[in-house]
Amino acid sequence: MSTGLIVQYVVVGLIVLASALAALRKLAPQLTNRWLAAASIRLARRDTPVARALARRLQPKQATGNCADGCATCGACGPKKPAASQAGATPPMPLHFRPRSSR
Repeated sequence: MSTGLIVQYVVVGLIVLASALAALRKLAPQLTNRWLAAASIRLARRDTPVARALARRLQPKQATGNCADGCATCGACGPKKPAASQAGATPPMPLHFRPRSSR
């Protein structure tokens, strides 16, 4: 194998790994926060300043419950008015199901 082909495989592998980690962070945030916290604790116990700086960097952010902490993706922060009490809202319409006609 040539050197260029090996470099290409390494770059493609790194791209696939990065996208898999991004998807995992998006789909399983609690699991990845636990992993980051465990890695941060292990690195913080070491004596080197580089390991401690990396531990501070890996430490997961804690949600504070307000919209300023950057966790606005779920839409659960802050109180919300019920849908019926919003001005100009139409009441929900009931669903009507019809049986299929036999052919």
